[in-house]
Amino acid sequence: MLSLAYPWLLLLLPLPWLSRLVLPPRRSPLLAVRVPFGERIESALRAGTTVTRVSRGAWTQLVPALIWLLLLLALARPQWLEPAVSRELPTRDLLLLVDLSGSMRQEDFTDASGARVDRLRAVQEVLGEFLSRRSGDRVGLVVFGDAPFLQAPFTTDLGLTRRLLDETAIGMAGARTAFGDAIGLGLILFERSDAPAKTIIALTDGNDSASQVPPIEAARVARERGITIHTVAIGDPTTVGEEKLDQETLRAVAQTSGGGYFHAADRAQLAGIYAELDRIETRKVDVLSYRPRRDLFFWPLLAALLLSFGARAVSLYRHTRELLALQAAGPLHVDPLSGKLEVQS
Repeated sequence: MLSLAYPWLLLLLPLPWLSRLVLPPRRSPLLAVRVPFGERIESALRAGTTVTRVSRGAWTQLVPALIWLLLLLALARPQWLEPAVSRELPTRDLLLLVDLSGSMRQEDFTDASGARVDRLRAVQEVLGEFLSRRSGDRVGLVVFGDAPFLQAPFTTDLGLTRRLLDETAIGMAGARTAFGDAIGLGLILFERSDAPAKTIIALTDGNDSASQVPPIEAARVARERGITIHTVAIGDPTTVGEEKLDQETLRAVAQTSGGGYFHAADRAQLAGIYAELDRIETRKVDVLSYRPRRDLFFWPLLAALLLSFGARAVSLYRHTRELLALQAAGPLHVDPLSGKLEVQS
């Protein structure tokens, strides 16, 4: 569809004619010599040559008018509107916290085929399926052990996030569990986020044994900043020792921040939990629709330039042709008997 960015400029079309009516005519400072027998010279030249004079009134008025119209059209900026294009803008930033401590080596989960795998492998499979349903969200990934590390920044490229998740390995961040520090790192990452909705989904199978920031205190700060934390505990709750599952702390973190607490003892329960989280934390996107514009102003501008050069070339051609015709006509002489001017061949 064709449109003009500044159509009001076409209102200037009658400006040259209005200025001609309002402004006084231009006076030439040159003096003219009156030749009383000028008409006789012209009639003699016409009689002695076949030069045909074409009226230039229409030509000299039409060409400037067309050039003025084309220039105004170029200034009005004609544009071709392309078909509408829609783009989804994410309005939720989702951060995944994944425990890589030594206890994740326990092979008490199964994969999709039913084979026994360690806890991390089951988590990678379930989270991969979860990410495939979060199109439109910006998702980040933090892994933690002795300390938290940013594995994937917030991005809408969920394929990249999934590949970086699959590259994680047990113990790569240390053997212990710094759950509170992982939440603290998440809070720092969210400081640079302007998304209206901010959510953390934290997964661990142990208790906090290496954090400098208590998990519940970190959850309180998250609530003040409008960040919701969902906690997912996996593994056997009857485990004792340093690797025991601290369900009370995980439940308190979720309740403090306004999130939910979930526990999964096997892969099926874990998949169900992330399906429930997918339902709770619905996708939120803003749809931006716009129509690309392709400028066409150079076409009328080019036409105006070509018309101007063409008119000038025609004018020079006619002037040269008339001069050559006059030169070919020969000199003038006066008949001594009649007093008439004649072209001498």
